[in-house]
Amino acid sequence: MRAPRILAVASAVDLDFRYGCTPAWWQLWKGLYEEGADLVVTPYRGRPVESPWWRTAPNPTFVEGESFARARDAVAKLKGDTHLRRAEDNPEDGFGDRMTREVVWRWVTPRWKKHLDRLVERERPDAIVVFTVPMAHLRGIPSYLRERYGIPVVFYDGDVPMSLPEFGGMDTGFNWYHQADPSEYDLLISNSEGGLERLRRLGAPRAEAVFWGADPEFFAPQAVDKSMDVFFYGYGDKFRREWLQAMVGEPSRALPDADFALGGRDFQGDVGNARLVGDVPFNVFARAISSARVNLCITRRSHASVYASSSCRPFELASAGAAIVANPYDGIERWFEPGSELLVVNDAQEAVDAYRDLLADPAQAEELGRRARERVLDEHTYRHRARRLLELIGLREQAYVS
Repeated sequence: MRAPRILAVASAVDLDFRYGCTPAWWQLWKGLYEEGADLVVTPYRGRPVESPWWRTAPNPTFVEGESFARARDAVAKLKGDTHLRRAEDNPEDGFGDRMTREVVWRWVTPRWKKHLDRLVERERPDAIVVFTVPMAHLRGIPSYLRERYGIPVVFYDGDVPMSLPEFGGMDTGFNWYHQADPSEYDLLISNSEGGLERLRRLGAPRAEAVFWGADPEFFAPQAVDKSMDVFFYGYGDKFRREWLQAMVGEPSRALPDADFALGGRDFQGDVGNARLVGDVPFNVFARAISSARVNLCITRRSHASVYASSSCRPFELASAGAAIVANPYDGIERWFEPGSELLVVNDAQEAVDAYRDLLADPAQAEELGRRARERVLDEHTYRHRARRLLELIGLREQAYVS
């Protein structure tokens, strides 16, 4: 029996776009390969990128996607900003959003329908999984493919609840669910346990959770010198500005002898005396984590307020053996034991106290990180997630037989 074949329609494969999910998709796809699946990946944005763990197919609308991205950047620049920003609560589905969808439906959607039709004819996959492509942009395609080929079509939303209409996604993306039809899909996979009922109310006939995780071979403790005391890395501070202030801004002033470092960009709020180190290339991210005595997990309000809405960061930090200090996160005990495998602080003073204790006692910090990594190895690797995904799609037994 041949290995189960999955046709993956991915938001992007190229890490240069700095999409938060893309590095996680790489690790999950590697986990699927290690579990015996055969993947063919076709990107919605950017060029296809080959790897030892999957094959690729072209992006049929590469030129259109890049032209649209340049136009958005130009409009943002005219407005004196780097992004076209949305409100953080119930952002309006504005005229520009609606016009974008009309253009997509007239030009992009038909080309993707033909592209996927040809791919399915050629590859004969056992399932199609759409990884965080804006759902409305593929409207009508899942129903067509299922009816013609009789294979399951799955939507994998890795950014619940941020992707939901009440949050509207990141400033760099789209409103995924406006004028979309989740009922077209056999299954919606979500990173959020607490968001499943909301997805069902939006029309998903079936919704299941697959949490984020980490590849323990890549996110492993590194033998490097400690060059930072307290380190946070993230893409901006939207939905977490108050916690950046409480865990970086105020503590960096209260502990003037401690070295606070911020990786990433687009920090709009109070970061106190923290030094900015810019983007950290993904291939050295594990080294950066190991270079810090304390690593911060500052989760956006959207995820932190909806039960067990996983983000990548706690698993990556834990896998790398970091001493983690986190903001309050509803459901974090679903994955890690607060007080034993990481610390949770409720305000700036608790953050200051936690940093002071961990910096004064390196052995305590090391033990916190060791226990966190053990938990990842036991429960939270991407091979664990790949098995869960294959099981939900109905392909795990076939993967094991092969």
